[in-house]
Amino acid sequence: MRWWSVANFVSNAGTWMQLTVQNLLVLQITGSAAATGLSMSVQAAPALLMSVLGGAAVDRWPRKLTAAVSQAALAVIAFTTATLVALDRLDMTTLMVLAAVTGTVATVDNPACALLGNDLVPAEDVPSAIGVGALVFNAGRLAGAALAGVTVGFLGTAAAYFANGFSFLFVTAVIPFLRPAAGAVRQVTGRAARRSKSDMSVREGLAFFARRPRLLALAGVTGISAVFGRNYGLTLAVLVTGPLAGGAGAFGTVSTVLAAGGIVGAVLGARLRRPSVRLVGALAASGALLQIVAGLSPSLAVLLVLVLPMAVVESVSDTAGTAVLQTDPPAHLRGRVLAAPAPSCPTDRGETCREAPAFPRSRPVNPPVSNRTRAAKCRAGAGV
Repeated sequence: MRWWSVANFVSNAGTWMQLTVQNLLVLQITGSAAATGLSMSVQAAPALLMSVLGGAAVDRWPRKLTAAVSQAALAVIAFTTATLVALDRLDMTTLMVLAAVTGTVATVDNPACALLGNDLVPAEDVPSAIGVGALVFNAGRLAGAALAGVTVGFLGTAAAYFANGFSFLFVTAVIPFLRPAAGAVRQVTGRAARRSKSDMSVREGLAFFARRPRLLALAGVTGISAVFGRNYGLTLAVLVTGPLAGGAGAFGTVSTVLAAGGIVGAVLGARLRRPSVRLVGALAASGALLQIVAGLSPSLAVLLVLVLPMAVVESVSDTAGTAVLQTDPPAHLRGRVLAAPAPSCPTDRGETCREAPAFPRSRPVNPPVSNRTRAAKCRAGAGV
């Protein structure tokens, strides 16, 4: 579990190095929030079509091998993106293709890595482990945002993508050395899985999900929350750089406060032993109200005051919802059940809101449109 947490931290630091420069850079280069949103939508699209197939594959295939191969594939995509950015060969069409390929790989990688993390702790400790993982996730977010400014300032934008690629390789190298904990729920694979082929179908996973009212309610709550409230990686960039007349530094400060609130929320979420769907719904509603008020902020200072409790509440909500989803189904159905609500709740990071923040998983690679002259001007103007 310790090594998986370290890998998780490194992976998230690499991810947020990239994301810190990515959304703002695309927004400034194109001058359009729609362009950034389009790249996110293209990456999320495979979840609409193939998420349940990816979950079924995770239930059938050896989890460690599946996670290692998918992480290696994501590393290749990240290095390809970095090379294109460095050579100034990345256009909008290539961006969309890379985003779509990343989203496709993520349909397998997300549930594989989430459930691999479950194998490392006893079954009764999964809710707490999810909270600990959320803490590591947000710590990586803080570190990545801080490293991004230094790395891009000295080495350029492509360095953030290269760093993300190496973070994937680190996770890939750690996976073979992970060992299941005593008392952990074991995955059924190989001959046993083939003998129970009728229970390994996509239909079986969807049927189980449909028969569980609490899972349907959870999907509804988190789906609405994600679609309308979890795209603040884009909306906050627009708010800070637009009405509040801030730059990259101001946006970085807001991102840091978001991550700090996520850490506090993860600590609180780790204390939940038996979270309920009602709790998730109440927390999601509270977070929505705080977002509405934050959107009306007259100044950056007011926004920062509101963003902190918003992040705390939503982090606890995410941790509680993930704990319910991962502990409710039997072990042989968890990959498909994790994937079942994915089409209803894409988030602003190209992931799905039902994956465990405890044990991420794939890192989004929405590459920016690169033009060396314009990008240099944007970095100079934004102070990156």
